[in-house]
Amino acid sequence: MTARRVTLHEIAHARAGDKGNRLNLSLFVYDPVDYDAVVSQVTEQRVLATFAHRGATRVRRHLLPQLAGMNLVIDAVLQGGVNGALNLDGHGKSLSYRLLALEVTLPG
Repeated sequence: MTARRVTLHEIAHARAGDKGNRLNLSLFVYDPVDYDAVVSQVTEQRVLATFAHRGATRVRRHLLPQLAGMNLVIDAVLQGGVNGALNLDGHGKSLSYRLLALEVTLPG
């Protein structure tokens, strides 16, 4: 069997929440078999690079292996947060889709 590239959207669900200028992204894979591959590839460094264009300064990843998920806390990504940002998505809800656009490789 050969490995295959997929977007996270194909194998996982994500939700977003905010607290000030900090974004919480939760990511849960549909099939726990895919969890280890996602954990090894969706790293703090990769997520920080993904959101660097929005000014992200730090990412903390909290793994939830019993739930086949993780919570990502991203600092300074909301351009001031809901009360300070002049963009249309001050809460950062649409940023979960940016995370889901990342590609990962699943073993065959």
